[in-house]
Amino acid sequence: MNTKEMLTSTFGTDKPIIALLHIDPLPGDPLYHDAAMAEIVENVRKDVENLVAGGVDAILFSNEFSMPYQNQVSQVTTASMAYIIGRVTEDLPIPFGVHVISDGRATIELAAATGAKFVRGIFTGAYVGECGIKNTDIAEVLRRKNELSLDDLRMFYMINAEADAYLNDRPLGVIVNSLIFKCKPDGICLSGLHAGEEANDDFLDEMKEAAGEAAVFANTGCTVDNVAEKLKHCDGAFVGTGFKVDGKFENRTDPDRIRKFMDIVKASR
Repeated sequence: MNTKEMLTSTFGTDKPIIALLHIDPLPGDPLYHDAAMAEIVENVRKDVENLVAGGVDAILFSNEFSMPYQNQVSQVTTASMAYIIGRVTEDLPIPFGVHVISDGRATIELAAATGAKFVRGIFTGAYVGECGIKNTDIAEVLRRKNELSLDDLRMFYMINAEADAYLNDRPLGVIVNSLIFKCKPDGICLSGLHAGEEANDDFLDEMKEAAGEAAVFANTGCTVDNVAEKLKHCDGAFVGTGFKVDGKFENRTDPDRIRKFMDIVKASR
């Protein structure tokens, strides 16, 4: 199956826009302040309604407000995410995926528990930043995926972290080639240097050539002003902050911003 066929069979289009739904702080998180789980569910449900009405092609649920992120999350994090996702996806008319940030194994297990069609994450490499050194174990992650019989689960690998430094001095194109040979990702996700900063067009073109048959996604920085051009250089985009009130990370989704963004996307593809 080639890239276009894979994307179309998974998302219904060969240029999908995947909305990032940032779940509120969860029990145990430093930013969690005794909010009722029912309140978190309703916030997520409203975001789902806004995103579906706005015409996005898929939704990725992530624990974005579980900062600072754990390399191995507490069981309450995965359990809370599974509960919330189960409550809001029963009649969801579009595909959904999951991402337990910084924990590849938990991401795979959450996908198995919720019936997610795809996952995104930093599944490979080692990074250093404010929270110390973060390592990954793609061998364990892929073996767990196999153990859980998730043959049809699509995996999108984040190649460059938005803030942490990658502990690898090889050119990124060489890393992408090696990753594809060893791990067979369905797609790679390319970020700017900082959260919300776009991956420039030349960089996307270079990585698309290196990726071969794997899909290439813009992972950050897509806006109403640049998305039509951005989709000329990649196979799709993950969009989070751009769909929020005033374009601010901490806010909830804005129906008007979502609709305007997707109107431009639909006119360009």
